[in-house]
Amino acid sequence: MRKLLIGYDIGSSSVKATLLDADTGKVVSSQGLPKVEMPIHSLQKDWAEQDPEMWWKYIVDTTREIVKVANIQKGEVKAIGISYQMHGLVLVDKDHQVIRPSIIWCDSRAVSYGNEAFEALGSDYCLPHLLNSPGNFTASKLKWVKENEPENYSKIHKMMLPGDYVAMKLTGEILTSETGLSEGIFWDFKTNGVSQNLLEHYGIDKNLLPDTVPSFSLQGKVNSESAELLGLEPGIPITYRAGDQPNNAFSLNVLKDGELATTAGTSGTVYGVADKPLYDAKSRVNTFVHVNHTKERPSYGVLLCVNGTGILNSWVKKLLGGEHITYPQMNDLAADSPIGSEGLSFIPFGNGVERIMENKHVGAHLCGLNLLKHDQKHILRATQEGIVSALTYGFNIMKDMGLNLNTVKAGHANMFLSPLFRETFIHMNEVSLELYDTDGSQGAARGAGIGIGIYANEGDAFIGLEKIASLEPSPSKLEMYKEVYANWLVNLENHLK
Repeated sequence: MRKLLIGYDIGSSSVKATLLDADTGKVVSSQGLPKVEMPIHSLQKDWAEQDPEMWWKYIVDTTREIVKVANIQKGEVKAIGISYQMHGLVLVDKDHQVIRPSIIWCDSRAVSYGNEAFEALGSDYCLPHLLNSPGNFTASKLKWVKENEPENYSKIHKMMLPGDYVAMKLTGEILTSETGLSEGIFWDFKTNGVSQNLLEHYGIDKNLLPDTVPSFSLQGKVNSESAELLGLEPGIPITYRAGDQPNNAFSLNVLKDGELATTAGTSGTVYGVADKPLYDAKSRVNTFVHVNHTKERPSYGVLLCVNGTGILNSWVKKLLGGEHITYPQMNDLAADSPIGSEGLSFIPFGNGVERIMENKHVGAHLCGLNLLKHDQKHILRATQEGIVSALTYGFNIMKDMGLNLNTVKAGHANMFLSPLFRETFIHMNEVSLELYDTDGSQGAARGAGIGIGIYANEGDAFIGLEKIASLEPSPSKLEMYKEVYANWLVNLENHLK
């Protein structure tokens, strides 16, 4: 009998489910839905919301598809793992009904609450204890609901992160993890527990927070109602959950001090692992509990995030043809433009406030446009170079924090499918890049294997993980890409004046 593991990855663009063979580490079946990006609703400037029931619908649809393709037999599925978009706020009442749409990661409405809390509590408390400003994270979003929607707030039984909501739908139990509470800026790293100071400052009842479980652990079992919807048998345990960036790092076997992972989906990130709690004095990059953190063996994840990444590339696609142009075609066109896009530069910060810009709303800007010279290919290359420039800006902050940034791992997905994007990334940051055939849903499945005990240790979980390529920067191109970044930086500084 096969030993199969299911991994879910709940993003803001799509939901993906993967069925992994635990013995070989190979994908048995996989499905991502919808085929176009899920809608993000913005009822007011800087707002971003999604309906959690939409995520659940696609969990059901993707599961039924992978079960059908794999012809699963009774007893073959051993465990389920969940990865999810970080920092979102989901609120449910005592009947487990959603009270309002989820305020997701790129929503900027709570910035002022986080800034006020940072000033009131003081950097001497926030940075050593929270490792971050409360910023625009989940705790501040909950405070926004308390102040602006008191009727909704009064109905709250529990607040959750998106992955906690999906686990609740599967099992009927409401739990979270230390990793999740740290990403919401609820966690005090000095006391190794919930931050009483922050809760008291925001006037939030600790009972609204779910109980915590380790990332790798038994976290409930699929109930009969959900099993029938999914086409699975009841009783399958959920044994892993993590936010998408810690999970992406895990999926690439990035678990040790000094190791790095990167992604370029809707947002772009670099995530570095440290064995001590590092923080940036301006909280432009953020530190959370990593998935393999324990009291005996601390592990922290330092996250650089740029909101305007794949969402900018998607916007340009719609602008230049929508369904009539594919991403590979866009990449080919971009490659026809010379390095530097003949002076055209794109500042990609058009998806809410940006943490690396100290929660400022910089906006997106196309700089240096020459109507007599520039065409589609220049815009497309400037888009990719602009996104990497923004990542490089954050990369330099991480270097100043003392992180060793020499080799970065990435999944062969999203914008890292573009040879031009990969070339720009390794040269602008002067790093080696290792590409792997994996994604977040595969990582979640491997995590479930650790949580259920199929894999005796972390190393065993990465059987079948295939490295596609190792890329090194070419000395002949380093100076050209340094010039591209320098030009981008000048344009950015002009817009910040």
